[in-house]
Amino acid sequence: MSGKICVGILFGGRSGEHDVSLQSAASIIKALDSAKYEIVPIGITREGHWRAGRDALQPLAQYLEAGEPVTPSVDPTSPKLLALNLSHQLSQSLPALDVVFPALHGTFGEDGTVQGILEMADVPYVGAGVLASAAGMDKDVMKRLFRDARLPIVPWELFLRADWDAHPATVRKRIESRLRYPVFVKPVNLGSSVGISKVHGRNELSAALNLAAQYDRKILVEKGIDAREVECSVLGNDHPVASVPGEVVPVNEFYDYEAKYIKEGSKLVIPAKLDARQKKQVQQVAIRAFQAIDCAGMARVDFLVDRKTGKVYLNEVNTIPGFTSISMYPKLWEASGLPYARLLDRLIELALERHRDKSRTCYSYSPAAGH
Repeated sequence: MSGKICVGILFGGRSGEHDVSLQSAASIIKALDSAKYEIVPIGITREGHWRAGRDALQPLAQYLEAGEPVTPSVDPTSPKLLALNLSHQLSQSLPALDVVFPALHGTFGEDGTVQGILEMADVPYVGAGVLASAAGMDKDVMKRLFRDARLPIVPWELFLRADWDAHPATVRKRIESRLRYPVFVKPVNLGSSVGISKVHGRNELSAALNLAAQYDRKILVEKGIDAREVECSVLGNDHPVASVPGEVVPVNEFYDYEAKYIKEGSKLVIPAKLDARQKKQVQQVAIRAFQAIDCAGMARVDFLVDRKTGKVYLNEVNTIPGFTSISMYPKLWEASGLPYARLLDRLIELALERHRDKSRTCYSYSPAAGH
């Protein structure tokens, strides 16, 4: 295995997007060049147990059942990220990892928690750091950063689950006094459209708030507009670049979980049918949104384009976008001239580049003698 880069692929996790993560990880493993990389699949069960192994061809779901139990080590002086729980022969064969590729979506994976473990362990990893991951997952904090960066966003209101439980009439009144139907109700910290509802009128509001409250203590309600759903992929560290934009034409009324992963009929239009001004604005705002949350490596930036006015609104940044071969993030780069396998190479290069840059940072201070 000498000369190969050892890549740990993190997948699964304690999230409503667990199954989506398995799909992304399987595509990444299949596309990585075995001549360049030694691949170590690392699965996290729905309960949070870590499993690892060496057989990258084994179905990933089997790792979650039969993979070797391991514990992540945060000791930066240790040569290995994975601390072995059992003394099997297989245990002794797990290698030190050169870089980790998180294919985790949602809470406990895309929100800065795993990134914090990797930072403590001083292991290079693909994608956003702790701050950008947390901000990109929290739709309310993210919108506040976008607002401060003077980026175009739709109006929104934030509520706590505790307030909805204790004062439902007050919450309903505030929504209806500040926003007009339709509105979208979302759990703040989740992705893949899990727990999101489009509310057309008062009779649908309570059910939507109850659904969102199942998935987070913070609930976002934002103005709904009759919009096209446009997405743009961003790649890079300090000097990111944007792909051609693409459009999602959902089979359902909006691009919900069912339309994304279950029900057939949704279409991806690449490139999106935008005029030159809209295309330029989408790409420029995508890069500015990426920078507003201090992102790194990759992100898919989602937009709403008003059907009547043509106005472009920034919706959100996804720091670990879906990564199957048919997902929008890699397809947009393929349409921009960067094939899937080369995209993976570039993301790993960016992870190693960012880690080298971080190594220049001094974390201790010793005043010079005499000063």
